[in-house]
Amino acid sequence: MLLLFLGTMALSLYASMRVKSAYNQYSKVRASSGYTGAEVAQRILDLNNIRDVSIHAAPGHLIDHYDPSNRRLVLSEENYYGTSVAALGISAHECGHAIQHKQLYAPLQWRMAAVGITQIASQVVMWVPLIGLFGGFFPYKLAITIMALGFGIMMLFQLVTLPVEFDATARAKKVLASTGAVAMGGEYNAMSKVLDAAALTYVAAFVSTLGYLLYYVLQLTGMRSSDE
Repeated sequence: MLLLFLGTMALSLYASMRVKSAYNQYSKVRASSGYTGAEVAQRILDLNNIRDVSIHAAPGHLIDHYDPSNRRLVLSEENYYGTSVAALGISAHECGHAIQHKQLYAPLQWRMAAVGITQIASQVVMWVPLIGLFGGFFPYKLAITIMALGFGIMMLFQLVTLPVEFDATARAKKVLASTGAVAMGGEYNAMSKVLDAAALTYVAAFVSTLGYLLYYVLQLTGMRSSDE
């Protein structure tokens, strides 16, 4: 269990460092188009006839996201006002989610539907070990079963997240190239490196959750073998 924890922690840290390194490097590369992240986002929404999504600036670093419940596209201030290839890439990526929402992109619909139960599962896997360790509330086999179910739900959520994020990245690259917001060549390659690094964080989250799920499934399998 310790090796699994250390391995998944290392993978997550590596993915996070890749994103920060790529963003820090290419946030200094100004796009020749001169567009800000907010302007690119508005242009993409207009091109796709999306009129009900508002764009907002928010303080914080890399907190950019699309809020489907309120139809809000939230960009960090550095990307909202920024003119770097990194800012344009991230802004276009979040617009990709808004386009997915409009088109009823199936994986996004599945992810939205699974948010509630996934939040419950994440709380369960956090509290069950503490309650079991200090309170002895759960029999060991029941606790392991609950943990396996919790990580199973979280793993499926992370699995569905992968096509959602990869598709949004592909849409961002295509629209930035076709509109000329990012010039082909060095600017496009720099923008791609930022988005590809960001995608690695979702792969890392999936692998980490899958690892914990397999650990608890193997624990259950071992218990059943010993009972027979």
